[in-house]
Amino acid sequence: MKRYLPYLKKYKWFCIFGAISKWIEAVLELLVPLVMAKIIDEGIARGNAGISYALWGGAVMLAMGAVGFGCAVFCQRSASIASQGFGTNVRNALFRHINTLSYREIDKIGEASLVTRVTGDVTQMQSAVAMFIRLVVRAPFIAAGSVVLCLLIDWQTGLIVTGAAVLVGIVLWIIMKKSVPYYTRNQRKLDRLAQVTNENLEGARVVRAFSKREKERDRFDAAAGEMLENSLVIAKITAWLNPLTYAIINLGVAAILFLSDFKVSTGTLSSGEVIALINYMMQILNAMVVISNLVSLFTKAHASMLRVDEVFDLQPGIDEGGRAQPDFNAPAIEMRGVNFSYAGTEQYSLRDIDLCVQAGQTIGIIGGTGSGKSTLINLLPRLYDATTGEVKIFGHNVKEYPLRELRFMFGVVPQNASLFSGTVRSNLFWGNDKATDEQFEAALKTACAYDFVQEKGGLETEVTEGGKNFSGGQRQRLTIARAVVAQPKILILD
Repeated sequence: MKRYLPYLKKYKWFCIFGAISKWIEAVLELLVPLVMAKIIDEGIARGNAGISYALWGGAVMLAMGAVGFGCAVFCQRSASIASQGFGTNVRNALFRHINTLSYREIDKIGEASLVTRVTGDVTQMQSAVAMFIRLVVRAPFIAAGSVVLCLLIDWQTGLIVTGAAVLVGIVLWIIMKKSVPYYTRNQRKLDRLAQVTNENLEGARVVRAFSKREKERDRFDAAAGEMLENSLVIAKITAWLNPLTYAIINLGVAAILFLSDFKVSTGTLSSGEVIALINYMMQILNAMVVISNLVSLFTKAHASMLRVDEVFDLQPGIDEGGRAQPDFNAPAIEMRGVNFSYAGTEQYSLRDIDLCVQAGQTIGIIGGTGSGKSTLINLLPRLYDATTGEVKIFGHNVKEYPLRELRFMFGVVPQNASLFSGTVRSNLFWGNDKATDEQFEAALKTACAYDFVQEKGGLETEVTEGGKNFSGGQRQRLTIARAVVAQPKILILD
């Protein structure tokens, strides 16, 4: 938990004053039954003589309600600002950290799971912060305060209230203990559902080309069914909460009425005090239900926090490197005894690779699908590090270069032509954010993309998500232009 306190530092006063305002509201709520008891005993019981007292008591209750409403609004506003700010800070930090990870670390968790953690899990933590400010002070204070005030009004009747509160607490503890493991499991089921959804959306054309829509629908239904089944178990467990708690409280109210009947008749307890005791019993019930919801929420938030921790705990397998400067008289690329295996397997994808490419040379690497061509070129800009052996660029091991400067030496055209929503110009800026329109046009001509870009509207042509408003070949040519405009020392066409 200490890891996340800095993300709340900017909002500490919202947290403090929000909690204080909620505590003031809780104090006023505890005083309402006492004022009501006075109105009944000193006002209504005296008939016409007590009308002025009843009106005064009513005015006091209205004033307390107005102050409590103001405190609640202030707390709600403070909690919203603090929780939204906290969620934004954590999400930004998590996204920055993910971008420092190499492919190897990202492969360990999976892209779908990372998306779920950045969105859903951080949202759960954000909700927990809001509820902490709004209810953690209020609910326990009202529950404990109601018990104490009942004991002060009449200790014998107060014992009934205390016993009911203890029983409700035991019920809450049992239900929460049984449901906690299922909340954690639910997040994993959500990961699986997100993975299946992501695969189907990204591979929609493949699914339709092979007429596998029914099969994929069944796979999605299976993942959704597993999540539903787990959610139903949680629902069945928590469904016992309201019936049991209300049964205990109603039995407690019946016991209070039975005992107070004797006490009122003997004059040791007033009618107003009986009403106050019953009101406090109902306040305890409401507070306990709120506490149970808080426990449920914090349980889910804790499970989400552990999942976010897992990402933060992943240390980049690729460091920032040293301070080497390229020697452009040396070979552009050298590999000596390079072996490489992906995470989770001891089987080498590349074995005993020795390679030397001089500056100015153009070479082609030929091999069947899965032979390791893309894996090999991923080692050059350190998207992965070689498991064993040495990869050198312009006379120095790739690990000796500052990572940013190393990657600026490369222009890479990936197998999957990935474009970003925006314009043709904004996509070309990825290659060189200081390039001129003349450089963009020259790169487009080199990539044989100039004509179709001009036909569609020039550099300001809109690029939709993933570049879906361009054909596959056009997207590939735009990615070539993006690499060319960077004027890299080494151009890789995968």
